Amino acid sequence: MTATFEGLTDLQGAAAADGIAAARSLRQLSRVEAGSSEGERTLSVPLVEALWDTGLMTYLNVPEAGGSQPSFAEVIETWIELAWQDASLGWIGIANLPSSMAASAYLPDAGFQELFGDAGRRVTVAGRFFPNGTGAATGDGYVLSGSWNFGSGTGHSQYVACGFFPVVDGEAVFDFAEIRAAIVPREQVVFNDGWHVQGLKGTGSYDYSVTDAFVPAERCFPLFTRTPERGTSPLFRMGLMPITAAGHASWALGVSKSMLDDVAELALTKVRMSDMDTLARRQTFQRNLAHFTGMWRAARAGVLDAFGEAERIIQAGEALTPRVRADLRVAATYATEAAREVAQWAHLAAGTTAIREGSRMERAFRDIYTGTQHAFVSEKTYMDAASIWLGLEEDLPGV
Repeated sequence: MTATFEGLTDLQGAAAADGIAAARSLRQLSRVEAGSSEGERTLSVPLVEALWDTGLMTYLNVPEAGGSQPSFAEVIETWIELAWQDASLGWIGIANLPSSMAASAYLPDAGFQELFGDAGRRVTVAGRFFPNGTGAATGDGYVLSGSWNFGSGTGHSQYVACGFFPVVDGEAVFDFAEIRAAIVPREQVVFNDGWHVQGLKGTGSYDYSVTDAFVPAERCFPLFTRTPERGTSPLFRMGLMPITAAGHASWALGVSKSMLDDVAELALTKVRMSDMDTLARRQTFQRNLAHFTGMWRAARAGVLDAFGEAERIIQAGEALTPRVRADLRVAATYATEAAREVAQWAHLAAGTTAIREGSRMERAFRDIYTGTQHAFVSEKTYMDAASIWLGLEEDLPGV
């Protein structure tokens, strides 16, 4: 299937050293497959195969697991490109790629070999790292039970991530430093086919549960670790929280940019009822296009600046302070809010064109209002960050 689309064949079988170029090679395919992903409520098989064929599915992994160790700026621009094409595709990019990256970087050697030791085997990870489960410690692993929501990308993942609190001698250890992530084979996971939603329909974000499943210690790692077992990229030494924040910001920027671009193109030919000229000739449209383009550019610049600074700190051999981590969360939340405002204006400016069911703009509007509901970019991030900036808190879990 993928060979029929120009650009993919040149990248097949190779790691995506240039993630942006690999992502752009999917433009034609993603446009064709967007409707199928929505109808199937999980990313279509041709798109999943293309993510593998271009090397994007392993793009963030450590080199030993097919990764390229890109810079933060390259990762952000790659995510923006995927979300610009299709929000569900972009969401898979910020779900599967960081989850697999974490497993490749943080799992003990035996667990890494189980997942990634066979270079010919296609293995990706998805799921929720939030500790909605408990794991009874057995000495050589954990007996895991729990239920998790919004397992984006699990529809095509060989392993599923499950965050949990350890239980030692019958007592749950409610300590953020002790939270673990278990990497569980999908055969041990029960999926609830409840993904019937307004937007992001093509992400396969199923609810799932695990009951009394033994997970060996080598398939678990501390959720908040910033000490990779392998890999030298600063990404691996930041931990999952900053990478997750960058993903949400990039996704929102990509979807809103698609709406900006689409409404600008539409304006050249669209004539509204009672108007004598195209939308592009309206001064109010011109003013707002410039204003919201400026807002989008400022939000993107803020994200690149904040995460670029964090990357420089890590490259200098220093640790990210709570204040710097708070800066990252604020940049991500602001970019998400700005992107939502941009999308709202573009939708209104497009008029009835934007309400046609199944159109690119109608789908993007539904998607961005679904994706920006995520708790990771809620207003609480502002309050947590301000508490650290003001010295009211020294540090807060999850920032």
